[in-house]
Amino acid sequence: MKKAIAGLLVLGGLAATAILAARAVEQDREYRRLIVTGDNALARGEAFVAIESYSGAIALKRDSMLAYLKRGEAHHHRGDSPETLTAALRDLRMAAALDPSNTRTQEELGDVNYALHRFTNAAESYERYLQLDDRSAPIHYKLALAWRGAGRPMQAIGALQRAVALSPRFHEAHYLLGLCFKDREQLDAARAAFRRAIELSPAFIPAREELAELHRLQERTREELDALDALAALDPKPERLVAVALAHLRAGSRERAVTTLGRAAERYPEYPGIFVALGQVWLEAAEDTADPTDIAKALEALAPVATQPTASSEVIGLYGRALSMAGRKTEAEEVFRQAAAKLPTDPDVLPQYASVAQLLGHLDDARQALVRYAALVDDDPERVTHAVRIADLSMRLNDSTTAVAWYQKSQALGRNDASLLARLATAYARAGQLDNARDAARRALERDPDNTAAQTVAAELQER
Repeated sequence: MKKAIAGLLVLGGLAATAILAARAVEQDREYRRLIVTGDNALARGEAFVAIESYSGAIALKRDSMLAYLKRGEAHHHRGDSPETLTAALRDLRMAAALDPSNTRTQEELGDVNYALHRFTNAAESYERYLQLDDRSAPIHYKLALAWRGAGRPMQAIGALQRAVALSPRFHEAHYLLGLCFKDREQLDAARAAFRRAIELSPAFIPAREELAELHRLQERTREELDALDALAALDPKPERLVAVALAHLRAGSRERAVTTLGRAAERYPEYPGIFVALGQVWLEAAEDTADPTDIAKALEALAPVATQPTASSEVIGLYGRALSMAGRKTEAEEVFRQAAAKLPTDPDVLPQYASVAQLLGHLDDARQALVRYAALVDDDPERVTHAVRIADLSMRLNDSTTAVAWYQKSQALGRNDASLLARLATAYARAGQLDNARDAARRALERDPDNTAAQTVAAELQER
């Protein structure tokens, strides 16, 4: 009897083991089916279906690095919104924790961090990949992108040098190397890198564009023209011809600029940039010659494009400048007002607007334009002149308090001559700040005892 019971227990245990084994096999089969279903869905671009399938696989195997990796990739595949990227990051971190030696996970972690603009984190992930396999040129390239995004061009250059050592014909790496050298203002090295990228891939437009820009920065006009001509041949677009024409203009060849733009206008009559460039050419000619014919040509080119609702502040400002040069000051003022109101505003239109408004006696408009210009541009070499001008306009508007502030700003910017001090003394006096006025007048006379304005204000102050 006991033997029979023992036998039954053994048989029961074997049956339970068999059942558990069968369940494990079935669970493994279902896990693999869900992984395949997710892969197929992702291949069809159905990221949400893929995520659901991978989630089912994770529910069956909580320690599956592969399922977390694939779900993270599916979240990334859905798009670059912060929500989807954060979900991807969460799954990829779990995958990395389950298997830190998986290079695919480290690369995907780097890619997601890069998309989130977490450039240092991205670089750290790519470096972990390279600790496992340092022979991947594309990962060295991605590492360089991350370091450049983090504002560390030297580290980026090091990574790119390793990338091109591993893959000498990696033209994108040579191009990025040029950008990093340009970031560091190593322009000769940048030029060599861009040229190498072009040698390896002659139709690589970004490298040619950067090379042309580099030639412009270095004032290598002949080389710039050659680069722009090559771009126009490879990528025939109207803006390419405009760039060639403006390069001819910078080179002092106005006739070739006009000829190039004329051909462009025949080929692309609907492209407004051509007529804007023609307007610029004729405006520059008019400034050199004061020839009314050149001004008329500028107006003819600019009027149709500047009066369109889509015209930019810069284009409207060019039209205002042409009107002003033609002596049509009232029209010019209105056009400059429109240019100043257009967003984003081209700061250069504001001093021009101020000049025309002041000429027409609209002093407050002139002052407001200059104040706005000063707020927009902090590296203008004429900022002292503009500050004094704002102060002078304020005096004419009987706003001595504002005048004092702007004369003081002029001093802070480096101007402290007798003429300015005499104006400051007058502004102080009108504002009722007599002690400050006397001090400014005294300092003005110390600098120039013969300064008439300083003598006048000092005499007036003695009587008060």
